[in-house]
Order: sequence, then C-alpha cells, then structure tokens
Amino acid sequence: MKLRLVATLTLLAYALPIHALESVPKPEYRTRRGTLAEKMSGGIAVLFAAEEPILDFMPYRQDEDFYYLTGWNEPGAALVVVAATPSVAATDITTARAAQPYREILFLPARNMRTEKYTGAKMDASTSGVAASTGVDEVLPMSEMPAILNGLVAIDRTRFRNIWTEQDSKQAKAFLTFTASTLGLGDAPEAHDLSGLTMELRAVKSPEELALMKKAANASIASQLAEMRAVQPGVTERKVAGVIIEKLMEEGCERVSYAPIVGSGKNATTLHYSENSATMKAGDVVVIDAAGEYSMYASDITRTLPIDGHFTPRQREIYDLVLGAQRAAAAAFVAGKSKINDPQHKEPDSLDTVAYNYINAHGKDLRGQPLGQYMVHGIGHLIGIDVHDPWDYTKPLEKGMAFTIEPGIYLPEERIGVRIEDVFYVDEQGKLVDLIAKLPHEAADVEAAMKR
Repeated sequence: MKLRLVATLTLLAYALPIHALESVPKPEYRTRRGTLAEKMSGGIAVLFAAEEPILDFMPYRQDEDFYYLTGWNEPGAALVVVAATPSVAATDITTARAAQPYREILFLPARNMRTEKYTGAKMDASTSGVAASTGVDEVLPMSEMPAILNGLVAIDRTRFRNIWTEQDSKQAKAFLTFTASTLGLGDAPEAHDLSGLTMELRAVKSPEELALMKKAANASIASQLAEMRAVQPGVTERKVAGVIIEKLMEEGCERVSYAPIVGSGKNATTLHYSENSATMKAGDVVVIDAAGEYSMYASDITRTLPIDGHFTPRQREIYDLVLGAQRAAAAAFVAGKSKINDPQHKEPDSLDTVAYNYINAHGKDLRGQPLGQYMVHGIGHLIGIDVHDPWDYTKPLEKGMAFTIEPGIYLPEERIGVRIEDVFYVDEQGKLVDLIAKLPHEAADVEAAMKR
C-alpha cells in the first residue's frame, strides 16, 4: 500500500509543473548559524546533509536542521560552525590559548557525473558562483573536511570535548574518531546533542518563515475544499486521497506533509488510518487529515465530513463538541504561560486539559459516561520545517511559535470519529492567528462546502 502511494506521489511530482523552492534571505540563515554558535559556548557544530536516495530515485528532501541553518538543498554536504573563543592566559595548570574567530564552512562533495545523469546537475566547491549561491563564508571540498577538523581541534584541544552533532550521526562519529586517532587524543568523546539547540531556534518563526507557512496553509485549504466536493457515497477513500495530492501540487506544494489520512465509517475511529482502501457509505462520516508542504514548510489540517452531505443529529452533536473544544482551547491560550499537551489532563495551563475538560463537561457516550475518555491523543504539536517540529512540551508556548490545535473524539461502537485541526501562529502581541481560518469550521458551513 505504502509503495503504491509513493509511486503515485512520484508520478504526480513529475507530471505537474515544477515550482522551485522559495527560501528565506541568505542573511537570515547566517544569523541562525551565528545564534547557534553563541549557544555552543566555544564549541564546534558538525552537521551532515541528507543523502541522495539512489535505489528508488524518490524526490530528494533535505535534513530539517541542515536546511534550517543553510537553505542548501543538495545532498552529501556538511556544515561546520565554529564558535568564537576569547584568548586564555597561561596559568599553573593551563597553557595560553589565542583567541579564535567565528567560522562557518560548507563542505560540498565532488560531482558524480554518472549520478547526475539520473538525478540532475549539482554544485561542488569549484563551481563558479558557489559561494554566493550558498551564502556561507567558506565553501570547501568535502575531501578537506578531515584536515580542517583536525586543525580546529589541534589549535584548542579543549574543544574536542565541546563538539555538537545530531544524535546518533554515524558520519560525525567517523570523523571524530579519525580526529582522535590522528591527534592521539584517545577515544572520541560523546558529542553533545545538537537538536536541543536547533529545537529552540526552530520553534520561533521569522516573518519570512511565516510567509511560507501561509502559502502551505493556503494550498492545503484549496486541497481540502476540492476534497470536500469529491466526497460522496460510492467513492473510494483512495480516490479522495488522489484529489488531495493533485490539488496540493497544482497549488505549488512540492510534496504532501504526510501521507493523506482518509478514514470513513469505522476507519474514522482509527487515529492514523493509512490504507485509504474502503468505499465510502451514506450515513457515515469521513475524517480527512491531509495537507501540503511548500518550500520545506508544512501545514496540517483535519476536517470531518458527512459522506452524504448532511450530519445526523448524533454526528453533529459530536462534531459541535469537538469544535467547541478547539475553540475553548484557543480562547484559553496565553503566550508565555500556556502549554500544549498534558497526558494526565491535570495541568490547568495545558490546552490539552482545557479541551479535555470541555469535552467531559458537554458530552456523554451511549452509557451516559463523559466523553473525555474518548479523546485519546494530545491536542497538538509544533509545526514548521517538520510537520511535527521538535519541542519540549513541558515548556510554555511563546510569541512567534506555530502549532496545531486538534481535539478529537473516537467512538467505534457508533462508527463516529471526529477530529478538527487547524494551524495557529502566535503573533507579536501574543494573540493566536488561525492560518486555516478560511476553511469551513461550523457544521452547516461544511455541509454547504460539500454541495457540488
């Protein structure tokens, strides 16, 4: 199933017009690298780009952290960011060390002409204009990276205990082992996890990032509207998924943010149902969780539709309950105080708790029990270059962050699953802005949008 979906996405990617990635201005990437350096306390960051998929020739997607720091969208590269350090005077137990400047180096692999016949031309360190294209201070051949790293550590060996890489990076481990062996430093130390630093940087979106997220949102809204008109009894879930994918790419997205979820009837009660293999039936609802990625920035939308165009009274009751929970959570938001998820539903500042309490207070199952027990997932997540941007969910949400609010209720015995999901952004005044506001929310508006 997944292979067939992947093949469909690939064919559509080549059949429709290609839109080049938009990127934020190069000075912004440099500012990000400089901020990263400040957080490393004199350390060295070593990152590697995603490798090119050779065996299946799927469209290339860059590593999220690498793209965030460089905007570079070619495979096989490496980035080294060296924090500036002050001079250190000699003491009885330390030797003198000269001040070291900030450096940033992008290492590019040599071109492989055979591979380029299959996947297109690439740039290397000798390509004319490569420095201007990258915006990085130094651009060097990948073959020079071992010697450069050795030199950086040899100048100040204390730095070898302050290396930052992505967790479990085999490439970084190999380079550090080589440096340790070459300089006689013993075993390579465990590098610090770079993701903790990049997570903090990526969480707060710049105006340029927000502009790309709005484009992803608008394309995804157009896709959702197209799918609303496609839903009807007798149509397969897979056909609706195809409508979604085609519309996203027509609107300029380079790919879906994730494989579309189109779950009807009993399938609507499976949170991440992925088969999309059933035929939709009158009287059921369908949960459609689908959105696109525009220039590496994701959107994430879920809507629940009545397959025959009209909610039953019970379906509408559950739908209105979920919508009310979403609105209650949004209304309760306070920048710098509110958090997203609390699995125990006990923390009053958690939007998760607000939604859970709303559902518990306003709805009951067939046995008269509160419906909160049927909200079985967290209420949201951060979003950006990754549809699930990393975040420490014990921390509050701040100005500039983007995240989803997506309450849901799943009642298998009633064949009813309802989830409503929008992407929200916290503006400079600390207010929530719904990037999906143009898409119908009210049950009556959803029904109206489905009329063909």
